[in-house]
Formats: sequence, structure tokens, C-alpha cells
Amino acid sequence: MSQTTTTEREATGRAGPSQDVRRSSPEKDRSGPAPHPATVLAQNAPKQPATQGKPKTAKVPRRLLAAVAAAAVLAAVAATLWGSGSWPGGLTVDLSGPLGRANDWIIDNRDSHWLFLYFLGHISGAIIASVHAVYTVLLALGWAGVSAAAALLAWRFAGPRVAVTTLASFAVCGLLGMWVPTMRTLALMIVAVAASVAVGALLGLAAGLSDRTFRALRPVLDTMQALPAFAYLMPVVLIFGIGVAPAVLATVVYAAPPMARLTALGLRSTDKGILEAVESLGATARQRLLTARLPLARRELLLGVNQTIMMALSMAVIASVIGADGLGDRVYQALSTVDVGSALAAGIPIVLLAIVLDRITSGRASSGDHAHSRPRTIAAWATGALAVAVVAVISDQTWPTGWTVAIAKPVNTAKDWLVDHLYTGLPVIGGTADWSAHYTAWILDPLRDGLQALPWWGALILVAALARLIGTWRTTLTAVLALAAIGVLGRWDTSLDTLSQVVAAVAVTLVLGFALAVPVARSARVERLMRPVLDVCQTMPQFVYLIPVVALFGVGRAPAAAAAIVYALPAVVRITSQGLRRVNPGAMESARSLGATSGQQLRQVQFPLARQELLLAVNQAVVLVLSVVIIGGLVGGGALGYEVVFGLARGDLAAGLVAGTAIVCLGLMLDRCTQPTKKGAHDGA
Repeated sequence: MSQTTTTEREATGRAGPSQDVRRSSPEKDRSGPAPHPATVLAQNAPKQPATQGKPKTAKVPRRLLAAVAAAAVLAAVAATLWGSGSWPGGLTVDLSGPLGRANDWIIDNRDSHWLFLYFLGHISGAIIASVHAVYTVLLALGWAGVSAAAALLAWRFAGPRVAVTTLASFAVCGLLGMWVPTMRTLALMIVAVAASVAVGALLGLAAGLSDRTFRALRPVLDTMQALPAFAYLMPVVLIFGIGVAPAVLATVVYAAPPMARLTALGLRSTDKGILEAVESLGATARQRLLTARLPLARRELLLGVNQTIMMALSMAVIASVIGADGLGDRVYQALSTVDVGSALAAGIPIVLLAIVLDRITSGRASSGDHAHSRPRTIAAWATGALAVAVVAVISDQTWPTGWTVAIAKPVNTAKDWLVDHLYTGLPVIGGTADWSAHYTAWILDPLRDGLQALPWWGALILVAALARLIGTWRTTLTAVLALAAIGVLGRWDTSLDTLSQVVAAVAVTLVLGFALAVPVARSARVERLMRPVLDVCQTMPQFVYLIPVVALFGVGRAPAAAAAIVYALPAVVRITSQGLRRVNPGAMESARSLGATSGQQLRQVQFPLARQELLLAVNQAVVLVLSVVIIGGLVGGGALGYEVVFGLARGDLAAGLVAGTAIVCLGLMLDRCTQPTKKGAHDGA
């Protein structure tokens, strides 16, 4: 994703103090209404030399005219040769035959070919052995030993406040009767995160030290980041079967890109002056890396580890579809019976694990945590380790059964009450069943029919225009080719069905997200109140959202959209509020001095100057909504999600992989159409 830029803010902020703006037009200030703040700020911005502006004003219209003319010619040619309806059958490629033969070859040779016996088999065996070893250690420590060890690590890295939170979180996991599943999930996550960090760090190291490698890896990382997790489960299962090994490998593919990106960012943003000073002292390339670049990139490396952990935990439930045991399996089993209570009992420990690991790996403790009170010496660490060992010896392996609290029954009772009173029959507004039917009939169906009725070449032109509006020519070409690849694969109408669900859910997400982000950005109290809510919503597994919405809205496309909205909303609120909060204070002061109301400041100053963050929020909303819409195939969402689920259940590589590839192309196209780029970036950026 593109980094946030402040070019527009700095240009607007140069208008100067508020008294200078007032002095610019005293007569108008006294005799008439105040002009729009954005207009006055733009008028007071320093003018660029005329010699610099002429070339751009001459080139841009020519490029646009050339693009429009080329599009018109291509559209006429395409309509003449292949018609103007859906994707023409003459331009499709049937991959069912080659993929079917590959599927049969893998099944026939999985137990005999040297590639599986001496390479892939060893990888699978090493993963299984690692997870089993970690799980054995966790059981040997016992519930008290694990809690004490986690608290000791939290105290060391994040202070006593987070240590107390860690103890309380592990206690809640035990009280909910989820201690053993939590340990299984924790063992799986430890191995998966370690592998993801290692792979991501190696890729990021190569990309950070070599421009050529950086350019080569960038599209690969973009594709992996925009790729919904369900899309690559099929090939992993086909090669490695069902179990722990494919679950860990799928998690690594999903969680390694953030580590690679942030590692490369940290290495590439090292201060050039420091590197020159170290080089002038005669340091070798290896010494410069170990003594200068890596230490200076420490913040980015820690953030990469943090994001990798969050991504890995989000895969806990999805990995259960392919045989991973633990909390994810409990949630997945609850989905099949619409058991909200059991799903919540297993989902809460996943959220608590995410919060604890987030706080531990987010860096140093805050100033209120008294960093000097953390254990730093070898003696302190030895004392802590001895205490953990003593606690582990005297405690039981599993949480005592008498110390558990069953929440499934009361939660299900509350769910049944809500369904009975909200599902249908509400005066005037109807019920959730009516909302689901109206949302499907009035929004999803017309949008899907409209997209499918659009000429295929018209869809390509529309995507090209959207991508070029905020991106470069390279990103535009990528978006067009990704959409064309969907047609070539023969998944045009199905993909447009999925696209209609994504567009409708993203629209609702953005409206709600922007509405919530404004009070969060303007009030510190609202931000403090919303932070734990956003944390829970952002770390709750995607499957957990599907269960209550299925109970309230029934089976179909509407519950998938509802779950996608709730899942993507926190990211939109966080990014938008951060952008609004960081608007140039000088611009805000100038707007207030001109008498702008709160609404005028928001519409004419804050939103325009936070354009990059708003575009990034749209991009993240699209990516997150797409991931849940695909999972919605499990609850009647249909389209590409259903084809992937069907192929995964039947072991059909042709159906699952083609649909998964179409999902990749759709995600890549949406990412390129919504990915903000720096203003003025050249085409090759």
C-alpha cells in the first residue's frame, strides 16, 4: 500500500497565520458572507512559476484525449468482432482438462514420487514435529506455568500493566473451558509466526538491499496481500493433505507479506548520512547491515512482527477448515449448527490472545508503566525463570474443571430472544428478515444485473478509468489485465456477482465508517471509548461474525454482507480518524478565523486534506470486505466463494483453483482501482 503523503497539507498550510488571511480581503470580510475556507486557503497558497505549470497543463489533456480516442476505437473493434454482451466464449480458455490431469497425478504420486517423499514430506514432517513439541512444552508447564511465563514476558517487554492484562486474559480462557483448545491454537501460532517472521524477514532483507529485488517482489507481495485466504487453501490441501502442516503453510503465505514489506521499508529508509559515516570508518557491507541498518530499522521490524502475529491469528479459524485443531475448530463446528454461544466461547480466547500478543510486541511500554521496574539483569531473569519452573511443577497440566463458567446456554438464550423479537413482525420497520430481503432485492440484485448487463469491453474501460484516476499507467494496465484474465478463465458472470456484493458492502461500510470516524477524530473521550470496541471487532475471527448474522438474517448474500461490514468497519474508522486528526493545524486555524462552521471545516478543509488517508481507507475496506464475502460462500453467498468451498469439499482442483485464481484477479483489480498513489508519481513508480 502506498505511504501517506503530506504534500497537499504542506501546500495548504503555507497560507500563514490566521491574521494574514484576514488581512487579504478586509472589505469583503465586513460587507458580505465569508468565502469558503478551502477557497481562501487555496488563493493564499504560494503560486508556482509559470514556466513550471505550462508543460503539465499542455500534456494532461493530450494524454486524456489520446486515451479516450484509443478506448473508443478499441470498443468499436471489440463490439464488431465479439459483440457487446458478456465475455465472448471465443476468448475463454478451458483449464479443467490440464488441472484435472494435474489433480490426478498429484493424488496418484503423493505417496511414491521423490518430490513428495524427500522434499515436501520432510517439510510437512518438520512442521508437525515442531507444533507437537511446542504443544508438549505448553502442557508440561501447566496452566499456572504458562500464565506465569506469559506474564513474565509481558512484564519484560511491555511493563506491569500489560503483565496483569496477560494474567487476566489467560484466566478468562480457562474460565470459559477453552484451556486445551487455546494451547493447541497457541502452539500452532507460535510455529506459524516463527516461520512467517523468518520468511518475511529474508524477503524483506533482500528487497531492502537490492532495488531489482524490491521491484520484483513488490507485485508478488501485492498479490499475496490482496489474496483472500480461501483462494489458496485448495492447492495447499491437495499437496499436503488435511492437517496441521497445510494449516501452518497457509498461515505463512497469508502472514509473511507484512513482515517483508516493513523490513524492506525499514532498511530502505535508513539515514544516508549515518550510512556514509559508518562506511567512511571502513565498515564492510555486513558490518553496516548489523551495526547501522538493522538497529535503525528496529521500529519497523517490531511492527512487522506485530502485524504478522495479528494476521496469523486471523487465520486460526480459516485454518480449521483444512484440519487445524484448537479454537478455530470449535468456531467452525459451531457455524455448522448456528451455535452462537459455543462460537463466542471459542472466539473470546482468540480475541484475548490477539490483544495480549499485540500489547507485548507493540514495542516499549508507555511512560506510565515505569520501565525501570522491568527485569533487566541476568539475576532477575533467572529468578523469574525459577519462579515459573516452581509454579509449573506444583500446578496441574490443564485448567481445573470446577473453575469453569458455561456461557453457551445463556448466550444462545439471548440469541433466541433476539431472533424471536427482531427476525420479523416489528411495526413499521419490519424485521431483519425483511431487511435482508429488501437489501437483496433492491440493492444486490439490481447491482448484479447491471454489472452483468454491462458490455465486457465497457467494463474494461470503466476499470481503466477508475484505476488511472488515482494511480499510474502501470497500475491501470495491471487492473485491466486482471479483469480480462477473469473473462479468459470463464468466470465473468460469477465474478461480477461477487463484485456486486463487494461494492454494496463497501458502500455501507464507508458511510458508517466515515460517520464514526468524525467524532473519534474530534474527541479524545470518544476515541478512548471506541478503542476497545474497535480492537475486539478487528481481532474477532471472520467466522464468528457469520454465526449471529445467519441467525438474524437467514442464509443468503445478505448475512455475508453484514459480516463483511462489521469486519471491515474498524479499519475504516481507524485510518479515517487518523487522517482527519493529522490535518495541518494552520489550515484549521485559518478556517476557524474565517468563521467556518464545524461542518464547513470538515467538508472543505479536513476531508480534502486527508484525501490520501480516505483513499487508503477505501482500499482497506475493499480488501477486507472481499475476504469475508468469499467466506460467505459457506452461508449461501454463492458466486466465487461457493465455487471455492465446493472445490475444497470435493477435492476438485479444477473447480477450486480456477475460482481461486479468479478471486486473486478480482482482488488485484479492486486493489489497483482503490490504491492511492503519490501525486505526480511517474508511470514507472
